[in-house]
Amino acid sequence: MLRFEREQRVFDIAGVKVGGQPGEYPTVLIGSIFYEKHRIVSDPLRGKFDEAVAESLIKRQEELFDKTGNSFILDVVGLNSEALIKYIDFVSKATEAPFLVDGPSAQVRMPAMKHVVEVGLKDRAIYNSLDYHVKPEEVSMLNELNVESAVLMAYNPRNVWSEGRLEILRGYEGQMGLLEAAEKAGIRNLLVDTAVLDVPSIGHAAKAIYLVKSEHGLPTGCGPSNAITTWKRLKKEYKPFAYHACLAGSAIVNIMAYANFLLYGPMEFAETVYPACAMTDAIIAYAARKLGTRPKVSNHPLFKIF
Repeated sequence: MLRFEREQRVFDIAGVKVGGQPGEYPTVLIGSIFYEKHRIVSDPLRGKFDEAVAESLIKRQEELFDKTGNSFILDVVGLNSEALIKYIDFVSKATEAPFLVDGPSAQVRMPAMKHVVEVGLKDRAIYNSLDYHVKPEEVSMLNELNVESAVLMAYNPRNVWSEGRLEILRGYEGQMGLLEAAEKAGIRNLLVDTAVLDVPSIGHAAKAIYLVKSEHGLPTGCGPSNAITTWKRLKKEYKPFAYHACLAGSAIVNIMAYANFLLYGPMEFAETVYPACAMTDAIIAYAARKLGTRPKVSNHPLFKIF
């Protein structure tokens, strides 16, 4: 257990606090809804879906937050702008939680960001994401909309090792750094995603969390669940419970590397992820007391789950 020498920033996004020293705040859990091939979506181009099931998934996040103390953000995914806007409108009425505005390209995400600004949801919307494809036009539009929060996807195709995540944040010749892009865009709340590509890369992403927090003090995390989802031999050669064990294990690995948030995959996996993450947060918080660190919220898992 440790305390970072660098001051650790904490951002409050619509009441959800993310960041800080290990043991101060619970890990924020981000589950995905309306993602590609999500069974509740009947028409991904027009944004048609089973509203009753969607609402039940969202309400379960709220119940698990009450049980564990782990705050949540919703990852709202849309194939195109029309669908994404419909999903956002639904989610904004179903819960007061913040949400990621998530689409496959800036051309999909930007109209949705414009919509959330127009309807007064800007304080809850998190642009997902600025990455190595970022262009001045995207930065300029975010600035014009006065977007407050964004994810920085620290994937670096030129250097896939842990240190490469730092390089893409700083920038290099011919490539605008993501921190510079965020500053020009006027983004105030920055969440750094250290980019998991496959199961072996979970270790590199975990180390990068430590490096980013050490150098920049920003809230940092990643999404290991996609790697588990695409692990074909796990599904073919092991019994069904192994999948859930590995999903929880991948989350624990990153929390032990001091992640402030985790994209844990489909919201249907909340029952697996929340108890495992709450347990890990409680273990870290208890050990951190030896270093003088205390939880800064009264509903920390340390006080909730035992």
